[in-house]
Amino acid sequence: MQTTASPSLPAAQQTASVRAPGPARPYGRYLYLAINIAILVFLLAPIAIVVVFALNPTPFIQFPPVGVSLRWFEKFFASRDFMHALGFSLEVAVLTTLSATALGASAALALARGNLPGARLIVATMLSPLMLPAILTGLALFQTYVLLDVGRPTWGLVAGHTLVTLPYVVRTTLAVLHNFDLRLEEAAQNLGASPVRTFFEVTLPLIKPGVLAGAIFAFIVSFDQFPVSLFLVSPGNETLPVTLFNYLKFDLDGTIGAASVVSIVLAFVVVIGLDRTVGLRSYVKL
Repeated sequence: MQTTASPSLPAAQQTASVRAPGPARPYGRYLYLAINIAILVFLLAPIAIVVVFALNPTPFIQFPPVGVSLRWFEKFFASRDFMHALGFSLEVAVLTTLSATALGASAALALARGNLPGARLIVATMLSPLMLPAILTGLALFQTYVLLDVGRPTWGLVAGHTLVTLPYVVRTTLAVLHNFDLRLEEAAQNLGASPVRTFFEVTLPLIKPGVLAGAIFAFIVSFDQFPVSLFLVSPGNETLPVTLFNYLKFDLDGTIGAASVVSIVLAFVVVIGLDRTVGLRSYVKL
């Protein structure tokens, strides 16, 4: 008995008979979110520990905390040494910010516009303080001041802080100048504006985001600078990080945490103050 083979199904029916795959599960998205959350926790955990230490009534870190107390903040603000160090650190940080911003922005403009020979080598040289350990920079400056027999004046400390903060201003300003449209300056000059007026009314407003970003970095780095300050401060004129270091030699309590919280809050105040005065939010897209 012979049997005949059934004709094969059309291609369309065969395709339809194949089961369509289900929706892909977003494992990659969950992994990406988990990694980002882990990074944020890693970055913010030290700040949380410092805050707990500052608010803990016991003179040592205890978790979970047994209560909330402001005794360490009272001790910090009542201390004459800490208040003098805080004021001196603010003074040095402001002077450093002004000098580093002026020198860094000027150097960035010269490097971007001046067609200087060896511009890349000059940029690498100006960024070299970021590659050299700050403690070696402080030691080198200390030896230089000893050879010059100038002692350890305040202007020497400001000069040392300017040296280590200058790369931040140069780099952020160069980043803005990289996408700068020179036709805007040419249009202003064609309309009769002088070079000085063109700079203040066209160039400076457009590079302001990079200059302000560098100024913020300069202030924060100068205020928290320890290795350079350790070699360049003079007795009686010590910055807050050096005063905290000396305090740790004899005692360890929540005053250290309170001082750290004050430094963190101060950094936020600087950023918020600049946002209120010059409007940093309008430059976020840059």
